[in-house]
Amino acid sequence: MNCIAAAPSSALPRICSSRSIATLKRRCLHASPSLSATPLPSTQPGPPPTAPLPPSSQYGERVDRRRRQAELIKRGQDLRTSHMKPGTAMKKRFWKDVAVRTTSDGLHTIYLDSRPVRNPQTKVPLSIPPSKPHLATAIALEWDLLTSAQQALRAHLIPLTSIASRAHDLAMQDAATASSNQASESTAVHQSRTIRDDIIMTLIPYLDTDTLLCWAPPTPKEADPTTTVVPSLRDLQARVAEPIISYLTTNVWPGIQLNPSLDDGSIFPTEQPRQTKDIIRGWMTGLNAWELVGLERAVLAGKSLCVGARLLCEWGESFADIRKALGSGSHGIQRFGIEDAAQACSLEVMWQTGRWGEVEDTHDVDKEDLRSQFGSAVLVASGTTQA
Repeated sequence: MNCIAAAPSSALPRICSSRSIATLKRRCLHASPSLSATPLPSTQPGPPPTAPLPPSSQYGERVDRRRRQAELIKRGQDLRTSHMKPGTAMKKRFWKDVAVRTTSDGLHTIYLDSRPVRNPQTKVPLSIPPSKPHLATAIALEWDLLTSAQQALRAHLIPLTSIASRAHDLAMQDAATASSNQASESTAVHQSRTIRDDIIMTLIPYLDTDTLLCWAPPTPKEADPTTTVVPSLRDLQARVAEPIISYLTTNVWPGIQLNPSLDDGSIFPTEQPRQTKDIIRGWMTGLNAWELVGLERAVLAGKSLCVGARLLCEWGESFADIRKALGSGSHGIQRFGIEDAAQACSLEVMWQTGRWGEVEDTHDVDKEDLRSQFGSAVLVASGTTQA
């Protein structure tokens, strides 16, 4: 609304009194009538405001993040399950009890109620050798921990069943090859690729880039004698690798030469001598099916053929005579276990995380997974004929 500005009294007509002039100065010019607001009663009040929350600490944020991640994982599992047909038996566990039964010839078979656990490739019952009852018990425990049949389709939930099935396939193929060689002098069997050939061809290249043989470049020594000298990464690597290399070149592969893969600061690995590869290839050819599969699991997990071979020699059934001759144990050389193998394969990671810290949900998960893989290799290769 625009109001008339105050005008000087000389500009107004003489007939207006002073009172009229004062009223005219305050009067607003508009055509709409003045209306007062009519308040209405509130019949539907809204919800009360939420109470203020104190700021959460860092520990609370971490717990909330873990809870949200668990909810997302559970939601994804439910979503995958919802795509299945309704009423399918894959959603639930169709067995109640898990047992290990021994056949008349001494083989161990795992039963889900009255159903035997079968090899996923050949569909025959999975049989464990008589000297490996602990492996059969561990496989039965795996199946007893499953909550649905759908989980049996995931190899990471049944690692022992997977590795035992691969060893079972290799043992059956070796038996078929041996019987074919005795029945016929044909070389057709030797010309075809076998599981054993595939495993050996996969493991031999790891020798050129073996984790145990990849050493850090040497660091310059401190000139000040008063300075405390901290062992370098190369010193620690040499300290861990030398006993393992000495054991292998003396007792397992006598006369061979194992050179460091990375030396003098080079980024290209040094290839091992051909004679060394031929000797190791022949050694792997002579392993039985269960020990070769255990070696494969250890090498693929630790990226080291030397560490896998050292672990196999310490726990394999075929090497009981060597352990007995060397007095492995309390009265002889120190035992080489899962923890020793894991530290030998992850020494550089331990060095770096010791200086800069671990990445949550990465280094700790890899650490436990490596030990789990080595444990499965030990279970497959070992037996009751230990020295």
